[in-house]
Amino acid sequence: MGADRPCNVLFLCTHNSARSILAEGIVTLLGAGRFVGHSAGSRPSGRVNPFALEVLKALGCDTGGMHSKSWDAFAGPHAPMMDFIITVCDNAAGESCPVWPGEPLKLHWGLADPSTVGSDDAGRRAAFQDTARQIAARVGAFIDRHGAAGEGGDAKRHAAIFTPAGQ
Repeated sequence: MGADRPCNVLFLCTHNSARSILAEGIVTLLGAGRFVGHSAGSRPSGRVNPFALEVLKALGCDTGGMHSKSWDAFAGPHAPMMDFIITVCDNAAGESCPVWPGEPLKLHWGLADPSTVGSDDAGRRAAFQDTARQIAARVGAFIDRHGAAGEGGDAKRHAAIFTPAGQ
């Protein structure tokens, strides 16, 4: 990460269809040009969960181009240089990852899979919104800690924009 480029953050999950996609959109939104999110999976499902896209669109995230892809796409010589690799599911954290160019800092944020919660659309939608709030709180703290000098202190504000009034 430097003054010449934004900080690249790669979020990994097994299927790259829900949590990692949410994190990609949220870090890009809250990073405001200083952080750019990317996502991938060890065994990508080939599709993004529609509830993840719905939540991101409601937050104002650009979801164009978001798709489920293999982490191999970020391990090659033409891939963007990553500053951070963050696993968001316990399965991906325990897998043998590729060797990442540039030796990025690796972190783990264990999050429950919202796609396995709820038996109807309302329950799944609520699970995705809750996961987005959890990610926003972590991303806010992450930006506060790793953001540019003199900027930050906005973790509570970041989390607040993801919490509906009255909660």
